[in-house]
Amino acid sequence: MEKMVSDCIECGLCTRNCLFLDKYNINLREFSTREDIAYHCFLCGECKRVCPKNIDGRQIALEMRKKLVEDNSGKIPEKGYSMLVMEKKDYIFKNYGKAKGDTVLFPGCNFPSFYPEATDKIEKLLESYGIGVVYDCCGKPISELGMKTESDKIIENINYNLDRIGIRRIVTMCPNCYYFLKDRINAEVISIYSLLSELGIGKNIDMENKSLFIPCPDRDNREIIDSFSCFINDTNKIKIIKSQCCGLGGCAGGKESDISKKFADEAIKNSEEEMLVYCASCAGNFSRNGHNNVKHILNEILEIEENPEKSMKSIFNRMKKKL
Repeated sequence: MEKMVSDCIECGLCTRNCLFLDKYNINLREFSTREDIAYHCFLCGECKRVCPKNIDGRQIALEMRKKLVEDNSGKIPEKGYSMLVMEKKDYIFKNYGKAKGDTVLFPGCNFPSFYPEATDKIEKLLESYGIGVVYDCCGKPISELGMKTESDKIIENINYNLDRIGIRRIVTMCPNCYYFLKDRINAEVISIYSLLSELGIGKNIDMENKSLFIPCPDRDNREIIDSFSCFINDTNKIKIIKSQCCGLGGCAGGKESDISKKFADEAIKNSEEEMLVYCASCAGNFSRNGHNNVKHILNEILEIEENPEKSMKSIFNRMKKKL
């Protein structure tokens, strides 16, 4: 851990640019000694983006979490995650029965949760092109909790299931799935927008009176935003919403509900009349925090009308995909 922060010059930029670090009045060097708040970090990566020495608070938090789990006989020492672990460590709603061909849609957990009707329509649309669908969790939530053994097993099982049915390419709808899987599984990983462009499907979007929220996993490389830029009429008109995180990152929202709310409120305050997102979790959180005009850019491209699910029905929406 000391090697991770050995270059820290105590400049304070990380603290000034992170609500979590600011709340505890610590920098990244000091955070590396605070195992007691390892699960309070949102893993947004803003600290690394401003750090002149490229120190990454995400890696600090993840290493501390892994150590805490290892020291606790492989179990998370923190309370509040039992339901998440029960559902995700061996995803109880997985379904590989609709796969066909060598390319499949991989919706992940959250898009089906918040946009069940859109999920069904997109599944049927791609079926007409000979593309099947598999429902599984990518494993990122388990990985972020520090459960490395279980996370590695999830990847092993995904590889096994895809290999046994001859899948060579998966099409992700979630930016978290895209970035987590693309360097971990045998199959090629592309975004849904790349596939739509390849198939010549979808309408262009005018960004007038709209603003775009970039989810945390896409902020460094922006591979997803690049993949749908062909659907934007004038990319120079894209107005980026300023906010550190949507409020759900790093499984930290339950530990830092006040900060989580501030993140969501800041994004809503800085958005135009219509907020465009391309992460279903972000959409759901902004909608639940009071923004009444949140649109998923995938639905806009495919001209699908559906508001993000606000109620606890989201888990039942995931459950239906098991059938």
